[in-house]
Amino acid sequence: MLLVSVLALALAGCDAIRAQRPGSLDVRSARLVGGGGVAALELGLDCRLSGPAQDALEHGIPITLQVDLAAGRWPRAQTQTRRVELRYFPLSRRYQMRETGSDETGGTEPRSFATPAYLFAALGALRFDLPSEFAGLPPATPLRVTARLDPAALPGPLRLPALFEPAWRLASPEYAWTLAAH
Repeated sequence: MLLVSVLALALAGCDAIRAQRPGSLDVRSARLVGGGGVAALELGLDCRLSGPAQDALEHGIPITLQVDLAAGRWPRAQTQTRRVELRYFPLSRRYQMRETGSDETGGTEPRSFATPAYLFAALGALRFDLPSEFAGLPPATPLRVTARLDPAALPGPLRLPALFEPAWRLASPEYAWTLAAH
């Protein structure tokens, strides 16, 4: 009888995990701009966090989104990864967004917002400086960008749920376009 109860409880827990609704993350727009040896990726993301991810943010746990850009075709594709950290500070009641450092650029100064709506609206107008190799890409170069939650950036106790629970699944479909002639 005890075994049947434990099994029923385990199955109910599996159903509860499956019933969790994942958030959504989409690339609405992307373009590569540049000139004079300088390039930047202008990116518009649409992000809605699931209940557990939103709760984590509201309790001061940073949520990091990883943006991957690829230009060209394998084996000569150029790639670049950027991370955007979303954070809430309960004592000051302020939300922050900042690009976390890469080896080339370091990072950006955090931008502060009064509400989560302003924070997520700011994801619609991101700009990442890119290495100079991206400024010299020939016209008709294929470009691809994806965005996803970076589970490795979460605190240890949340990494496992972020890997397996549907509510933590947050990844955009690939957004592809071709570089236009200047």
